[in-house]
Amino acid sequence: MSVIALYTEKLSVKPGEAFAIHASADAGPCRLEIARIGAGREVVFIRDDLAVGHHPTPEHADRKGCGWPIAVVIEAGRDWRSGYYDIALIDASGNAAHHFVCITAGTVRARAVLVLATNTLHAYNYWGGASAYCDVESLMNRTKLLDEAMKGAVGVLSTQRPFPALLLAPPPEMPRLVNLTKRGFEQKSWAGANPPWSREHAQSPYDGSAGFLHKWEHAFVRWAEGEEGLSFDCLTDYDLDRDAAVLDSYDLVVLVGHSEYWSGPQRDSIEAFVDRGGKLAIFSGNTAFWKVRWENDGKTFVCHKWKGELETVPDVDKTHLWSHPMFARPEAAITGLSFLYGGYHRLGLCAARGQGGYTIYHDKHWALAGTDLYYGDVIGDDVPLVGYENDGCPIAFGSNGLPVPAGGAGVPANLEIIAFVPAAFAEPVDNPYRPLIPPEQMDVVARAAYGDDSPSAQERVSRGHAVMASFKRGKGEVFNAGTTEWAYGLAARDPFVIQITRNVLRRFLA
Repeated sequence: MSVIALYTEKLSVKPGEAFAIHASADAGPCRLEIARIGAGREVVFIRDDLAVGHHPTPEHADRKGCGWPIAVVIEAGRDWRSGYYDIALIDASGNAAHHFVCITAGTVRARAVLVLATNTLHAYNYWGGASAYCDVESLMNRTKLLDEAMKGAVGVLSTQRPFPALLLAPPPEMPRLVNLTKRGFEQKSWAGANPPWSREHAQSPYDGSAGFLHKWEHAFVRWAEGEEGLSFDCLTDYDLDRDAAVLDSYDLVVLVGHSEYWSGPQRDSIEAFVDRGGKLAIFSGNTAFWKVRWENDGKTFVCHKWKGELETVPDVDKTHLWSHPMFARPEAAITGLSFLYGGYHRLGLCAARGQGGYTIYHDKHWALAGTDLYYGDVIGDDVPLVGYENDGCPIAFGSNGLPVPAGGAGVPANLEIIAFVPAAFAEPVDNPYRPLIPPEQMDVVARAAYGDDSPSAQERVSRGHAVMASFKRGKGEVFNAGTTEWAYGLAARDPFVIQITRNVLRRFLA
């Protein structure tokens, strides 16, 4: 099979602004097709007979970029609506590669903006060998086992390279990460909805964790635009980093799926937005867990994760857990919840027989209006709505029998807990099966969560909850669905998930 790949110099542009496409193809000439992905696929640009030559991927492309020449410069149409635009390059043999560009709003803006989780996509990008997680190439060609491959993670990543196909543009049938069924009696643990499909298509353990097409954000936009007639603008994470005023004209910010990585300026922008009266709807899990930074005008993404403590920069600029004491800014202060107190559900041995849905407690909460839900009801268990990665908080019970937050790093005292279900931050240490979830530094996590890294504190961290909650901050308000899988509830047309989502959007746009 011939090799074909492409990347853009930047991931977002305004209508009328130009952007360069860099590409390599063995079998030219190529066809270039650009389409907005919303309720459907709207083709806005086609060019045939595009000359594209072969350009090898250089050594260390993961950290230094590919350096390919420009194949074509495209000027975004002034009439192109804000949104996610798929860029498809098809060679003379019919092989296709994909990239994308986010078109931000022109002079006319919607009241709500969806911030695409592009930082998460950069962290998981392993084109050229490695990502912020792992030397994925060595893992997939089986020259290194997981523990050894993880030591090859790269903390300084280039944005000037393509994305792997299954990460960015998988087929619609690619399975979800969550296990769709409960583990049977003495059944070997597994991860993912369809392990045979993953093996057949050489899917890496990281391909399902980021990206728009046929994943969380795509499902949300298809529902919002197609079934609800809602209008959203789109921005990337980096847009919030480079422009402190980019949210000024919006009433509502929406995060969907897996908004795991936030830079300092991005967080400043979102906090200022909420404090002055903006509304933040989080239909995401593992939100704002890792602090990252940008360098080189957006061409270099810095994400050292656990090694961030060792950076020779001022503490405020280091990259690590947002909840690390050196930052004194735990993410729950703006999100209400944290992965520290949540964890995995229906993945490996983490809540492997979990119900996959939320148990309702605060049935009089405004988000449940018109849902026909009552105390003790379970929602989303057939989707499953809760799975993969989830955020929570320490929980106690008030005199009225309803759950209340029981402290926790940054967790607001006025947090209203609507529903929850157990989740696990890590697989049991005495796991009789092959571990499926990459090991975390539990001593560091326990210190961030409870100020204590003792074995008992580490054990406490491993027992968490996925939580649905809301709270008011400054003049604004935040709703947090607490799970990566919320958009799949919309895709499944779950009536409870749909009504809750409508309630949140209507209140926050009232």
